Amino acid sequence: MTATTRSSAKKEEGHDSAAPPASEADPGSKHKPDEEEVKDEHDTKRAKPSGEKKQKTLEETIKSKDSKDAKKEEGEDQETEPTKQAAQSSASAVEPHGRSRSSSPVPSSILEKGIIYFFFRGRVNTPDPSTVNEIARSYILLRPIEEDAKLGSGPIGDAGNSRLCAIPKKVLPQSGRDRWISFVEKVGASFEQLKDEFLSKSEYTTKTMGDRTTPAATPIGEGVYAITSTGRESHLVYMLTLPEKLGEVQKEIGLKDRGSFIISTKNPKYPGTANARLPKGAEYPEEIKKEFEDLRWMPTKPHHLDYPNAQFLLVGESSGVDKALEPQEKDQKEGNEEPAEEMEKLEEEDTKRMKGLSKDDSVSIFTDLEVNAKDYPKLQTTF
Repeated sequence: MTATTRSSAKKEEGHDSAAPPASEADPGSKHKPDEEEVKDEHDTKRAKPSGEKKQKTLEETIKSKDSKDAKKEEGEDQETEPTKQAAQSSASAVEPHGRSRSSSPVPSSILEKGIIYFFFRGRVNTPDPSTVNEIARSYILLRPIEEDAKLGSGPIGDAGNSRLCAIPKKVLPQSGRDRWISFVEKVGASFEQLKDEFLSKSEYTTKTMGDRTTPAATPIGEGVYAITSTGRESHLVYMLTLPEKLGEVQKEIGLKDRGSFIISTKNPKYPGTANARLPKGAEYPEEIKKEFEDLRWMPTKPHHLDYPNAQFLLVGESSGVDKALEPQEKDQKEGNEEPAEEMEKLEEEDTKRMKGLSKDDSVSIFTDLEVNAKDYPKLQTTF
């Protein structure tokens, strides 16, 4: 197994590669050529018969050519710029099937992998929490990528497949004694939707309390993740890329350089505990309902998390990531890569990628999510 990249990755100088949002150019007007023929005063040639094409003078020929060239250039400007902008908007660091060229296929125990972001939001009218008690809720944002993909340079790109998961307990579970019920708040979310409905602050007024402000979401970490299966259990395992060194905030909330949770999905036909009920449960199709049979909980599969209000249980794993990334017998027989090796490759690629976006951790995260970092709180490491 290769050494962890957080301690061995080379330091690289990053450059901001954020592109401004693409905007459509206003369509230009097309000018019709002048239909009137300009007569040459000194033309002594006889008038041509009505059915014969009239020959243009040298001056008219030059003007006509210039007019055509101008229209051609104008059309190129109008058509090429939106094309360039569309290409910039759709650019992504994800290289689909990038692992397919590897001699060792991706292990089957990795059910899903991608980029993970950690956020918290302060209580109403508390934009700068000074303790965990002043946090309203913590969040996990998952941006899946193809199972055999690798990461290149640049922003991750908006695939419109992000999931936002809420952690009502504020802190992350640390051991088997910590069993937190969490839920999926948004699925199939675009970065634009996340900006409008999650990242940004909101203001409102009540009759009793007056003006109120829900603070913007504050980033506290970014890295890579995988949902893995070890047979009877599923795990959500992550490796942090940012911040490079854990601060007070990360430790208080329970983030680690590398961490893992046992993750199980709740059968929506059974009511939840009184303090963890949602007004409406996940509306699973019949094929997913059949997976549960009569079980109240089952090991999470990625498609379970593709439905709003899906509830899942996170159980802390104090042993770290070893169990979540344990090689499975099937993969060993088929000569597939070990899960830990795949995760470390992904972590190394993401480390280089994020450093290339900016030297500033906050700018890197918000550039990745296609928003302006100046409009949002900086990555917080201290209270």
